[in-house]
Order: sequence, then structure tokens, then C-alpha cells
Amino acid sequence: MLTSDPAAMSKSAGRLDLIVDTVSGPHDIASALGLLSTSGTLALVGASPEALALPAFPLIMGRRAIAGSLIGGVPETQEMLDFCAKHKVLADVEVVEPARINEAYERLTKGDVRYRFSIDVSKL
Repeated sequence: MLTSDPAAMSKSAGRLDLIVDTVSGPHDIASALGLLSTSGTLALVGASPEALALPAFPLIMGRRAIAGSLIGGVPETQEMLDFCAKHKVLADVEVVEPARINEAYERLTKGDVRYRFSIDVSKL
């Protein structure tokens, strides 16, 4: 879902049980909390260098929770991949060949990235 699209955000309000927040910079987590269902969880795995504003009422009124997690090692990563495969949880990524890495970096600095970049190391 494109979080900058108000229609998509409104359509998804209160419908998600889990959000894995991978953003590693300052961002509005209040809007993410609004997407959670009752007893939903926002799991932070990205680490913002700045404090994030934490609104209390969306947490209290919706019995929502915020959790944090470090990215695990190989066994935890495999467990996560197995879970995703079993439940058909997919990621939207843009695959970039190593020859285009500078272009990808420039797009990143301009905010011209819709999905995360994945580098195709088979082309090295």
C-alpha cells in the first residue's frame, strides 16, 4: 500500500493485524497505528536516529501494541522466510543490477523510490 495515498490509507484503516515498520528515519507512526485492527501490533525493525512521536490514544483505545526487534541471524531469518512462504506474505522490491547502483543511490537521495531496492548480486 502506498502510504502517501489518502484513499488507500482510508480504505485500510483498522484492517491490519500486524505492520512491520522498516523505516530507518523520522516518520509519522500515528498514521500506521490507524491502520491497525483492535489488538493489532506495530513492530519497529527500522531505527530512526530521531525520536518518534508516540500518540497514546490510538494505542489505548484500540488495545494496540508497539514492539521492537533486532534483525536476527540466519536461523531467525530462515524462520521468517518459511513463515512468509507458508502464509504468502510477499515483499515489493525493485531489483537493481550492480551497474545501476549509482542511479539507484541518486533516486534514493531524491526520494524517488516506491519500494526497497534489492541488488542482484548474480550480475557481479
